[in-house]
Amino acid sequence: MNVRALSLKEGFGDMDRLAAAARQEGSLNVIGLPHDWMNYGGLIATFTEKYGVKVNEIEPNASSARQIQAASQLRPDVFDLTLDVAVAHANRFAPYRVAGWQDVPDDVKDPSGSWYAAYGSYMSIGYDPRVPAPASFADLAKPGYTVALDGDPLRSEAAFDGVMAASLERGTPHVRRGVELFGKLGQAGRLTDPARANVIVTWDHVNARRAAQRPDGWKVVIPKDAPLGSYHVQAIYKNAPHPAAARLWEEFLFSDEGQNLLLRGYARPARAEAMLMHGKLDTQMGAKLPVPPGPPVLLTIPQTDAGKSYLKREWTKSVR
Repeated sequence: MNVRALSLKEGFGDMDRLAAAARQEGSLNVIGLPHDWMNYGGLIATFTEKYGVKVNEIEPNASSARQIQAASQLRPDVFDLTLDVAVAHANRFAPYRVAGWQDVPDDVKDPSGSWYAAYGSYMSIGYDPRVPAPASFADLAKPGYTVALDGDPLRSEAAFDGVMAASLERGTPHVRRGVELFGKLGQAGRLTDPARANVIVTWDHVNARRAAQRPDGWKVVIPKDAPLGSYHVQAIYKNAPHPAAARLWEEFLFSDEGQNLLLRGYARPARAEAMLMHGKLDTQMGAKLPVPPGPPVLLTIPQTDAGKSYLKREWTKSVR
């Protein structure tokens, strides 16, 4: 048995032996996993009940950057990260290919196994049905819409990605376009906080949960001309104190059960297409998500960096 193996078959042979090795280690350290984010509360409870491995939850609200910064001190076993952070710190991860590796799209996994997407979302427009249904971000400039981003785009990834979605033109971000839209809204006094808005621009898992809680009072659309998507990726810390438990956690997250539990948190599982093909996807839960107009546009790291640089220079003076 090799607890630092590159795959289940190579290191353990089967799930029973991997689970036994994880129980022998005694626990699993996770970081940056709030219970209300993508149903991680349900995932953690199910994992513990299923395998008898205690989960130590470290800084549940840690950002991706904080997870990496604190790793040497706090010693997590696994990470849940934005793609740009994972790529920048791939040398800090232990390569591992889960059993469902072939089902994860090639463009959201590292060929060596250092990181791999577990779930994603589309940027969306959530709106009060008492206003006309917006078909595009440009529609939000029309009278009647009071708009909120999910935070300050200089500090919030969700808000930043909302601006980037509004900047898309034929699949390519033109950051000035997005800043100008929200600048016009701000100058007109129609850019506000979510509590006072009749439109909220944020990830569809947030808007879909809001719609489920208010079935007659909230609608969600993914604009056809701006299907911006994003994935969160998983990685095992190369200095993980519980290497077998870390690998068991990843196998669980990427199993049919784990992926459907993420779906219950309104995430879009990375293995959804293959699971649907084999009749394993929870289609009843999947129907609660807005229908995407097509494959997601994924920002490249240079596009993300250029967008952040532009907003740092222009956002405050453009949006008053």
